[in-house]
Amino acid sequence: MTLVCLLAGVAVAGAASGGGGGDFPRPLESYHDDNVPSLEAKLAGRIATDPFNLIATGIFLLAIIHTFFASKFLKIAHDYRHKYDVLEDKDERADGYRVARQRDRLQFRATLFHFLGEIEAIFGIWLIPLGIAIVVFKGWDSMVHYVDGVNFTEPIFVFVIMAIASSRPILFVAEKCLALVAAVGKGTPAAWWLSILTLGPILGSFITEPAAMTISAMLLADRFYKLKPGKALAYATIGLLFVNVSIGGTLTHFAAPPVVMVATKWQWGLEFMMSHFGWKAALSILVSNLLVLAIFSRELLALKATPEGHHESDDIPIPWTVTFVHLLAVTWTVLVAHHPALVLLGLLFFLAYVKATERHQFTISLRGPMLVGFFLASLVIHGGCQQWWIAPVLGGLSEWPLFGGAVLLTAFNDNAAITYLATLVPNFSEALEYAVVAGAVVGGGLTVIANAPNPAGQSLLQKHFGPGGVNPLGLLAGALGPTLIAAAAFMLLR
Repeated sequence: MTLVCLLAGVAVAGAASGGGGGDFPRPLESYHDDNVPSLEAKLAGRIATDPFNLIATGIFLLAIIHTFFASKFLKIAHDYRHKYDVLEDKDERADGYRVARQRDRLQFRATLFHFLGEIEAIFGIWLIPLGIAIVVFKGWDSMVHYVDGVNFTEPIFVFVIMAIASSRPILFVAEKCLALVAAVGKGTPAAWWLSILTLGPILGSFITEPAAMTISAMLLADRFYKLKPGKALAYATIGLLFVNVSIGGTLTHFAAPPVVMVATKWQWGLEFMMSHFGWKAALSILVSNLLVLAIFSRELLALKATPEGHHESDDIPIPWTVTFVHLLAVTWTVLVAHHPALVLLGLLFFLAYVKATERHQFTISLRGPMLVGFFLASLVIHGGCQQWWIAPVLGGLSEWPLFGGAVLLTAFNDNAAITYLATLVPNFSEALEYAVVAGAVVGGGLTVIANAPNPAGQSLLQKHFGPGGVNPLGLLAGALGPTLIAAAAFMLLR
């Protein structure tokens, strides 16, 4: 009842504020500050014009800070779960009602703190205060109008392609292709490690980055992480994976989200991407992988493949027709990626086909893909409220500072959002266009929120990093070296 009264009060306050579904967020041209020379003065003026800018960015900053405490919340959830398990074994005959109430409280707290520690849910959680703030300051209609106008194409695409790419036939084909390369190194864990981290990300240029991330992460989990490598090597590997996937999608103009955002407007085609980005990305991936291999050579070569557990499903062959339909589903999803209705219709047909051929399938869990889609959708909603400061920051920089600024901003915002906002900046030269996209893809591995496929990779690998999951600082440390190598390749090799 209290919650109902609170929501009613918020709605009344929003109505009183006079929001009527007008322009929100405020269009950049409405600030009329093109002649303001100082960046600080421009940002201060935009805050003075619309104080809600500061509120929205403050909420976004709190969400980012929250991600660094996710492991703490998971630890608390684990402790509550342990207490719950202890109570379950307790004899209830003495005071059954009291014990049952205690268990209910512990179960609720364990679930609550687990939710607070779920990386993919954090930005969604912070949509609640953002939504309330929009209603209070701008009105209910403005909030509804804003959410209705947000483009959820990318979250929907990532959700669907992740679900399809995790199916047994797709993984079987990918594994067989990578096995051919790993066989050169006699199929050792080190050979698989190098094969997955080299070819997997480059594959992303043709089947899209989210699909490449899903396949690479699942194969790394099976061929590498289950062998329990040391902590330093584990973080170096996930850092490599995130950076390599981010730059590996730049051989084409349709696979990497930050490139897709600018390709049409700036007229970047396949030839342009291969000549300006692709070969540098491939070289950077190879150099980074070989460097990490050299640093951890003793540990990598010491890893021994464990005998694979036998599953009844391993004896069931996959007919070529089933594999063909799955590859067709991937192709369809990539071709209609910018048409969410067609993407979702394709998923429904795919799930029906999986059910009809379930003898040849794994059980496809939609929990992971849905969480990742929720994460990206939440990030898009938050990101739309940040353009007031990101656009002038990008627009006021020369080539090298713009590259560095794009790398830094990408660590705290989806890199596709960074490049999209760059298209709104007038009079961008070709050198500046290159610099901002290069910075966005180079910085795409520094944090889990930097690149759209990263949450998919973290979701699939986090169980191998202990109860707290992937530590953000550990990921940053693991990605820093490959990021510097990629930066040198993209900016020094012209």
